[in-house]
Amino acid sequence: MKDVSTDIYQRITDRIVEQIEAGTLPWVRPWSTVGDTVPINIISSRAYRGINNLVLQLEAQSHGYRLNRWLTYRQAAERGAQVRKGETATQIVYYQLRKLAATSDAFPVYAEPDIPERIIPLLRVYSVFNVAQIDGLPTELLEVPAAQGPLAAQEAADDLLLDSAVPIQHGGFRAFYSPSEDRIQLPFKSLFKDAANYYAAALHELVHATGHMSRCNRQLTTRFGTESYAAEELIAELGAAFLCAHCRIDGQLQHASYLSSWLDVLRRDKRAIFVASTKAQQAADYLIARTQPAHAPAEALAA
Repeated sequence: MKDVSTDIYQRITDRIVEQIEAGTLPWVRPWSTVGDTVPINIISSRAYRGINNLVLQLEAQSHGYRLNRWLTYRQAAERGAQVRKGETATQIVYYQLRKLAATSDAFPVYAEPDIPERIIPLLRVYSVFNVAQIDGLPTELLEVPAAQGPLAAQEAADDLLLDSAVPIQHGGFRAFYSPSEDRIQLPFKSLFKDAANYYAAALHELVHATGHMSRCNRQLTTRFGTESYAAEELIAELGAAFLCAHCRIDGQLQHASYLSSWLDVLRRDKRAIFVASTKAQQAADYLIARTQPAHAPAEALAA
């Protein structure tokens, strides 16, 4: 583990902007047909989350990796496997909270006699490789999971919608969340092209609903100012993608009209995609936890 270069924000943002401009969104995928819907560390079996989810989804998609399973060079070596010569690692990040005394020489600007210590977020970088880049891994780490039928996926999505306790009304031809009434409005399911489109739209609006003060209480105006609406739509897109992957519902782009606005936000603020993906992950965690109260969300993981 090493200190991250200060331009890691820019490198990741540039990569995502490049893909959006090319019309390839790393969070819109046919989750019902892929082996691993969530990138995982194959040794710990823990899922990568937030921005790391996006980064690794993007790499798996662009390189055509069959399995979305990753590990570090050291983890491979410890199991007698070897990264093939010439393979390029993918950089991911890990946030670690570090306690410092208020008079720490490392951050003298924070020195205040009345405050005994400060909590400073420290960003670290790791390099990971997909299992397709490694020779000699045990075969049990490369087994493809059994396919899940569409009814199971729809039941999982229904559980998220029902257990959220957000009121949902059907009718009309628009899908939206009303903050003033704290309710979701959806067209009847029969009006959608297929069930996947219905659930993708419903989960998008459900993520919007998590912004309510009684749930995740999202505050965006301080960070994004006048672009807060576009930022909220990006959070809803990402959060819906996380939920679609969780249920194995095929992800759909809900609001193509926001693409240019998202690009403006990302170009102006290299940390915007990090903030948006974190808030999207928080929203997804909140909703999934309501369907699985006995299981707390996994801790954010880099490697």
